Amino acid sequence: MASNAVRLSDEIMKEAIAYAPVNSRSVPKQIEHWIKIGKIAEENPDLPYEFIKDALKAQSEIKRGHVSAFKFRKNSGYNPDQPL
Repeated sequence: MASNAVRLSDEIMKEAIAYAPVNSRSVPKQIEHWIKIGKIAEENPDLPYEFIKDALKAQSEIKRGHVSAFKFRKNSGYNPDQPL
């Protein structure tokens, strides 16, 4: 990964220093997280923040292999083997 020096305002740095430990991130990772969320929000202005956050969490869970197949209840009326 490339490392580049970037000038940030003192205010942004203070915020990142305060938020990073709360979210178990380093200061640079906290800033990267904010950038990622901001980029997604700009590209998808109709998506609420909670949806973006949940989507990023789901992507992270998939990458770490913390997923399992969905199991339908027996009486749900849905048969996955039957075409819709």
